[in-house]
Amino acid sequence: MEIISSIKDMQNRSIMQGQNRQRIGLVPTMGALHEGHFSLIRKCRDVCDIVVVSIFVNPTQFGPNEDFAKYPRTFDKDCAAVEGLGGDIVFAPRSEEMYPEGFRTFAHVEGLTEGLCGAGRPGHFRGVTTVVLKLLNIVRPVLAVFGQKDAQQAIVLKRMVEDLNIPTKLLIAPVVREPDGLAMSSRNVYLTEEERAQAPSIFGALRDAREKYEKGERSGPKLKSAITERLSSVPLLKVEYVEVVTAGTLKSADQVETPTLCAVACRTVQSSTRLIDNIIIGGHL
Repeated sequence: MEIISSIKDMQNRSIMQGQNRQRIGLVPTMGALHEGHFSLIRKCRDVCDIVVVSIFVNPTQFGPNEDFAKYPRTFDKDCAAVEGLGGDIVFAPRSEEMYPEGFRTFAHVEGLTEGLCGAGRPGHFRGVTTVVLKLLNIVRPVLAVFGQKDAQQAIVLKRMVEDLNIPTKLLIAPVVREPDGLAMSSRNVYLTEEERAQAPSIFGALRDAREKYEKGERSGPKLKSAITERLSSVPLLKVEYVEVVTAGTLKSADQVETPTLCAVACRTVQSSTRLIDNIIIGGHL
């Protein structure tokens, strides 16, 4: 496995692989890899000749009061994991090269980034779309793999790729969970023992909504109420939002008639860890 930190070197390698008619796949990450990331790497390995895993803690998607400085960084361990999974390249660009002095250009998807996580994290999705666009331009993959846990991000990126005619297919992989249902996340390491015991209630609440849907409930507000009611009884979780929205527009769904996103964001009381999770009912992303 090769580790590349130079943008120019990565571009040259991608050009060479393209000339050799090899399919390049990309798994963009911020490191601190866990089984959720591993599942994305495996999916990429199944369909691509060259698997590139980017590791870059992107500063432009963090707000001024967020956890950029303390975001877990486990680079050597991550590289060993990628190699063990059959990855070919770890692309780990330097911040000063990704965002050199005088950098002024950002990508922004209107209409999909203002609600849900975007409402409480202004500028977050502008940072996400910009860094992903840069990575797609640098690596030039035919396929990029993302996880459904960040469902709003996936929807925003699919819109960006379509609107800007980017020749990369996006594959959205299912949420990977712990045995008790908690969605895997690099931030789970921040949870206290008590918070970790209560955090699976997030998926429990989403499961309640799915069960109601499967029994015939189609009212978006009633499904939202079911999720909210369950979460309100969990003392160490403070709800930031509960939303039931149409997946294509991220607008509130009065009736579930097309693929619909049930999404939750909570912040824990003791460690102030932000947790997100979601399910899709009535179809797929």
